[in-house]
Amino acid sequence: MCEKIISEIQDLTYLDWTRIRNSSGTAGSFLKACTEKNGRKIYYKLSNYDAYNGIFGYECINELIADRLLTVLGIEHLSYRLIHARIRILEKEYTTWLCASNDFKKPGESKIALDVYYQLERREGESPIDFCIRMGWDKYIYEMLLVDFLILNRDRHGANLEVLRDRKRRTIRLAPLFDHGLSFFFSCRNMDEIRKADVMENKPVQCFVGGNSAMDNLNLIPHEYRTRIPAFSHEDRKFIFENLEGILPERYQDKIWEMLNRRWEYYENFCDKR
Repeated sequence: MCEKIISEIQDLTYLDWTRIRNSSGTAGSFLKACTEKNGRKIYYKLSNYDAYNGIFGYECINELIADRLLTVLGIEHLSYRLIHARIRILEKEYTTWLCASNDFKKPGESKIALDVYYQLERREGESPIDFCIRMGWDKYIYEMLLVDFLILNRDRHGANLEVLRDRKRRTIRLAPLFDHGLSFFFSCRNMDEIRKADVMENKPVQCFVGGNSAMDNLNLIPHEYRTRIPAFSHEDRKFIFENLEGILPERYQDKIWEMLNRRWEYYENFCDKR
């Protein structure tokens, strides 16, 4: 997995960062950039940023951890790289970690946010989740609800799901799962807050196809789709946190591991309910 982390500092001061408001309600914003090479786009994303504090938080690292977790679970998703880099924002230079991902569109495909597509194509009185089921995306949505519960993803709004269309080939699909930065303990500002955090707290979330509780959203998964997943193993932990020493504090890793295991236990018991 070492190729997923580029520790040698890269000069990315040429990137042009665009401000994206933090939709979680916390102070700050997220900055994004894009480059194109050989006709393929590469997207870059920073953790939280404001002009006073600079760049702070672990959102970019959360993307890599979620990427690895989804690999363990065998769920299609966007792959991320973690890069140590020098960047420039408003003429000020920072050395920081950022994440990068490739464009998930295939040649000939265009993209549209799911909430926009839903408004264009829904039937009268049809809910977002019923619309997705009618479109044949039920398995995708149910896997997403499980993942978002396990990692406490708090930002699955309608633009964090994208519809990919190829009009010439007449194909339509949902993009691989992406954008998991606002998960785990992203709102904790220091190790003391992380230590005190309740891994089972039912914090409010944004979920376009469900409600504002990741725990309650599990009830949207029909019994026949409540697939059991194996308990996480020591090898899974090694894989998920590989080469993050010195990047993510060990206590933070321990807390994430506690969250994954406690929430897995909850889901196991949930699968037995009728």
